[in-house]
Amino acid sequence: QVQLVESGGGLVQAGGSLRLSCAASGSVFSFSTMGWYRQAPGKQREWVASITTVNTTRYADSVKGRFTISRDNPENTIYLQMNSLQPEDTAVYYCNAVRHTPLNRYDYWGQGTQVTVSS
Repeated sequence: QVQLVESGGGLVQAGGSLRLSCAASGSVFSFSTMGWYRQAPGKQREWVASITTVNTTRYADSVKGRFTISRDNPENTIYLQMNSLQPEDTAVYYCNAVRHTPLNRYDYWGQGTQVTVSS
């Protein structure tokens, strides 16, 4: 059973920073990609950033230059450093892990952590 546990959300003023953590049960090397998604009230869940087992990173245009995704392999944890936060970054942030088999793709999700940015 895969478990992803997020932490680090909270309330911050515009321009501030937060760091989210996602601890995975088991080695992060078992996942081809890990990443973060977010869902604002009344909106669909959107992809934010991802990182592969060889540390290739990708970012949504809306967060590029402000957010940094990283991983700590011995700790089976990924992080999302969020700087220069804006009210439009307010959302529930979800950790995602993807495992591929030759025929299937499996997505795993954390329970989410709330990030609120006040103006």
